[in-house]
Amino acid sequence: MSTSNTTPRPSAARTRLLDAATRLFYEEGIHAVGIDRIIEEAGVTRATLYKQFAGKENLVLAYLRGEDEVLQGLFAAAAGVSDDPEVLLNATVDGIAADVRDRHTRGCPFINAAAEYPDADGAVRMLISEHREWFRSTLESLAEAAGLDDPADAAASLVLLRDAALVGGYLDGDERVTPAFERSARALIAAHRRR
Repeated sequence: MSTSNTTPRPSAARTRLLDAATRLFYEEGIHAVGIDRIIEEAGVTRATLYKQFAGKENLVLAYLRGEDEVLQGLFAAAAGVSDDPEVLLNATVDGIAADVRDRHTRGCPFINAAAEYPDADGAVRMLISEHREWFRSTLESLAEAAGLDDPADAAASLVLLRDAALVGGYLDGDERVTPAFERSARALIAAHRRR
């Protein structure tokens, strides 16, 4: 008797809803996109949306969880290629630059969502805080493993640079912002190296 421990695949309708919401929320803003628009884009019924997500806020949370999973997946993939902290720090800088240039051309989805959800105690802002804490602590662990002075400060500064690069890339264009981000991030890492 085989007892496989597999997670059920999401339904095609759920995937279409999430794909449509992800694109629309990122391109146009969460509050600007209504449920009817998402339903139409996904080609499903209202009942299907409510069966899959029980409402718009749960769809927003699923969208942000998807963004978080992509970023965590990128870190996991990099760690699968090398366990050298120096290589991983360089890969992080390169990955953020590529993200600004290729994927998140309209700013950070978490910053954008936070601007639309001012209630710090709400579910959306709590998820954003969890994501940011994961990102910051991951960078801090990486900085510590690389032997940088004050890993917490190095991580906080890298998070700040990433935030600025994502917003700046949207406002000023990646061709101006990406090289400045890379120079600044590499200079910050160099400044935190133990003498």
